[in-house]
Amino acid sequence: MKLTTQAYCKMLLHGAKYPHCAVNGLLVAERPPAPQPALLVDCIPLFHGTLALAPMLEVALTLIDSWCKENSYVIAGYYQANERVKDASPNQVAEKVASRIAEGFTDTALIMVDNTKFTMECVEPAIHVYELHENKWRCKDPHVDFCEDWTEAQRIAASLLDSKSYETLVDFDNHLDDIRNDWTNPEINKAVLHLC
Repeated sequence: MKLTTQAYCKMLLHGAKYPHCAVNGLLVAERPPAPQPALLVDCIPLFHGTLALAPMLEVALTLIDSWCKENSYVIAGYYQANERVKDASPNQVAEKVASRIAEGFTDTALIMVDNTKFTMECVEPAIHVYELHENKWRCKDPHVDFCEDWTEAQRIAASLLDSKSYETLVDFDNHLDDIRNDWTNPEINKAVLHLC
């Protein structure tokens, strides 16, 4: 499984917009041909603050699943940044949501944002990737190249953070406050494409 620059940047922007809160979201992939690994092409920011509201999560999953089907995507992963700076381990909510995704997609990724490595300069990758192995979520080798191009992803993430693009990021909480807010974040997607 690989992660695109767009997906990586949007995860970091979500955390940057709400540095005082835990944040989470979904990762979507193109439906891969059978032998090829999945490519996580985008990230859908879900919530900030309270992550365990089951009814809101059900609404979000249903709506995002429909959007994925319309766009030939599949929900293929989950990400979370915990509230505490030194806590980068998946909690019960992260494992439960990721396990539910794994019921429908065998190569599911659980990504935890490492707040201790999350800087404005984006010097090093700020994520830990977990995979389901014998019904337990295990951290993958951090030296395995998970992003398409780390150097480019970190350069673009730093540029987006510097220009405060996170201020325009819309998560599903924002969408529930006002349905005119587009949780697909087309403006941020364009900005990433422009910087590539």
